[in-house]
Order: sequence, then C-alpha cells, then structure tokens
Amino acid sequence: MPKPAKLGPQPENPAELIVDGKVVANDWRLLPQSDDDAEITADALAPGRIILPYRVWKDLRGDLAQRRSEIGVWLNSDETAELIGDDAGDLPLIAVHFPAFADGRGFSTGRLLRERYGYTGELRAVGVFMRDQLTYLRRCGFNAFAYEGEQSLAKLLDSMRDFSESYQAAVDEKLPLFRRRGLA
Repeated sequence: MPKPAKLGPQPENPAELIVDGKVVANDWRLLPQSDDDAEITADALAPGRIILPYRVWKDLRGDLAQRRSEIGVWLNSDETAELIGDDAGDLPLIAVHFPAFADGRGFSTGRLLRERYGYTGELRAVGVFMRDQLTYLRRCGFNAFAYEGEQSLAKLLDSMRDFSESYQAAVDEKLPLFRRRGLA
C-alpha cells in the first residue's frame, strides 16, 4: 500500500486582508488540508463562509449545492485552474495557495481562472508571497491578498502603486502600452 503524500505548508487565515485595494476584516474561514479529509462531510461543516481545500470541495460539492454562496475553494500550488474549470463561475471565492515566494505556479492559475474560465468572483492569494509580488499578482487577476508577512497591510497597499504603467497586456490591462498610446 502506498504511503500517503506528506502535506506541505498550509496557508494561514488572517483576521484582516486586502480586498479590492482596501484593508477589510476576513469573514471567511479557511479549512486546512488534513490526512483525513475523507472523513469530512457536508453536515459536519460549520455554518458560515468556508474555504475548502479543492479535494474536499470536489468530494462534497453536490451535497453543498444549497450553500453555494458561502463555499469557496482553495487550490494548492500543484492543483491547476483546469481542475475547477467551468465550475469556477459557481464559486464566490477561489483562493490560490503560494507555499513559498519562489513558487510562481499560482500566477498562471490566477490568470487562467480570469481569462480562460471567465471567473469574476474574489480571487485570493494565500500563503507566502512577497510585498514586491503584489503588483504582479494583481496583474494576473488577484483582487484579494491574505498576507502572512510582518509588514502592515497599509504599507502593502502602497506597494500596489509602485508602477504607474506597464508595457504588457495582462488581466488588469487588456492593451499593451504602445496600443494605449496610439502607436500601433
């Protein structure tokens, strides 16, 4: 019998976060992954807004249909946007876990959710990312940030204005700079 995969770092669930450029209270509870996720049932979940690990959501989504507006999903860095795919539109919140600041797979996940699957809900970065990455996370479609570092959220807001222009097109700017300036 194969050994179960060892669980990696789990995202935290801070009391405050940045959503749409403002510091707000976090009214979602993030359920961490565990080795016994198979024992979680829809009836055992507490009432209120909950962000479930992808594999728990996948197993319970049929049983949670009546709670659609209060159930979000978080993807680990090795879980891709394709796993949620066209079901993304049914979710009020999708969180993407960054287990280390050097793990950039979540950037692609965010962009795919926005551009390929048309996701319009809250797209939250959770885990370990750096202040310097916030601008790029926003450009990939993230609009919420559950920061685990030591800097204040107010200082993080300032970092999101580090660049006044971007050359490339992205989720937040559909046209490259030369097209915006009429040089095409």
